[in-house]
Amino acid sequence: MSAPALPAPRSTAPGWTGPLWHVLAALSTAGFLATLGLTFAYAPVEAQMGIVQKIFYLHVPAAQAMYIGFTVAAVGGFMVLYRPSERWEALCVAGAEVGMLFCAIVLVTGPLWGRKAWGAYWVWDPRLTSTLLTGLLYLAFLSLRGSGTAGAVEKRFAAALALVSFPMLFLIKFSVARWQGQHPQVVTGEGQGLAPAMYPAFVVGLVTSVLLVAWLLWARYRVERTRQAVARLEMDAAERGLLEEVY
Repeated sequence: MSAPALPAPRSTAPGWTGPLWHVLAALSTAGFLATLGLTFAYAPVEAQMGIVQKIFYLHVPAAQAMYIGFTVAAVGGFMVLYRPSERWEALCVAGAEVGMLFCAIVLVTGPLWGRKAWGAYWVWDPRLTSTLLTGLLYLAFLSLRGSGTAGAVEKRFAAALALVSFPMLFLIKFSVARWQGQHPQVVTGEGQGLAPAMYPAFVVGLVTSVLLVAWLLWARYRVERTRQAVARLEMDAAERGLLEEVY
């Protein structure tokens, strides 16, 4: 007698090929290429920093994308604690991983710029230090979640960690003004500001970062929902004794 068939997996997330998916992909690609073109072909070379200043057009948009990713993770973490569901867990994981990706970009590009500006890759500036601490907190979140096999306790603890780490974003934002660090505040006007010809690359880079982070969040959310569906099927198979037959 054959083993009972497993139920078909339920649809758990938006499909890959929806119109919005293609629009985000196309706009992100076009924006990224436009940012590169404006950065190297239109924006002038800064008098003091030279070509190294052009890291700015990647560093600041990456920081903005990091804020968005970690904010999404905090929202997902709050909802996991308030009303647990696999959808909120997937959103929390997606936000943390995408935010961590852009945090890594910030932590790489920042010291590269600092080497030219300060003569050292790392100076324990308040903004640099608070960004590193924030990255470590969300890295701990990702470690707790592991490969997706975390138990209920680990998932709730990770959700709480994503939520309580959220105020660190405000610490990053206001650390320079609060502790008078060396990090420039070009955008807020505390530094020397931007030349008019620098704004197109900067603005397009900021817009592109929003489109790109939305695209990546969607992709990572979809992957996590698919993983959850597979995990449910494996559990159903184990309960029906089908795994023993397969292995």
